[in-house]
Amino acid sequence: MSTAQLSSGEISYVEQGTGPAVVFVHGLLVNGALWRKVLPEVAAAGFRCIAPDWPLGAHRIPMSADADLTPPGVARLIAEFLEALELTDVTIVANDTGGALTQILMVNHPERIGRVVLTPCDAFEEFFPKPFDRMPKLARIPGAIWLASYLLQLPAVQQQPNAFGWLAKRGIPADVLKAYVQPMRDSAEIRRDATRFIGAVDNKYTLAAATKLADFTKPVLLVRAADDRIFKPHLFDRLAATLPNATIATIEDSWSFIPEDQPEELMRRIVEFAS
Repeated sequence: MSTAQLSSGEISYVEQGTGPAVVFVHGLLVNGALWRKVLPEVAAAGFRCIAPDWPLGAHRIPMSADADLTPPGVARLIAEFLEALELTDVTIVANDTGGALTQILMVNHPERIGRVVLTPCDAFEEFFPKPFDRMPKLARIPGAIWLASYLLQLPAVQQQPNAFGWLAKRGIPADVLKAYVQPMRDSAEIRRDATRFIGAVDNKYTLAAATKLADFTKPVLLVRAADDRIFKPHLFDRLAATLPNATIATIEDSWSFIPEDQPEELMRRIVEFAS
């Protein structure tokens, strides 16, 4: 892995391929491993694919103690990462919480973005969506994230709807789940980062971004999952009605984690859209 030094700490990332840049933005309590099935094929199609570990609870390098880990603060980190790597005309591909952060990025820091692919993700009032909507309040309870970091080691807990159970239709391999949940268990600093981000989540940020999305005129591809149990189709209809240059695509036989359930189809959509 490589690292980029930003004002609030280091961001680790995996990079494959050469060509126009595609930067991937994962969601809460996962890391760049979410894109492991997608990166090689997109890179082989002639793109420089970059999958960072954003500080959302499964990252391996803690941020500085004074890092701004509110949603706008993390969106600012993404913008700073693009600048640090001198990336321009970037295709951003986002999933889950990463989609909410990308919407904030689109309205606050659009300069280096060329186009955006939003797979199933938070938007409008649904940040977080059910059954995750109580997490910000729980994160503010002392010791809650510490307890969660240990409970999430248990397979029975991992498969609950308010953990990973409704995200991938065919499940997530055990070694990948371990890569997601172990950093928070092993590091007090990672738990600190997770607590600060989760506790700061509020739909006021996605609602504020929504009021400005009409000003984002660059191409946006909205990729929804036909069988999604978390992010409902109406979110994509509203985003398509708000964004002036958006198209909707539907991928069959998938839940929210399209990179897990249908990586080849997602890869094909990304390559066609970014070419």
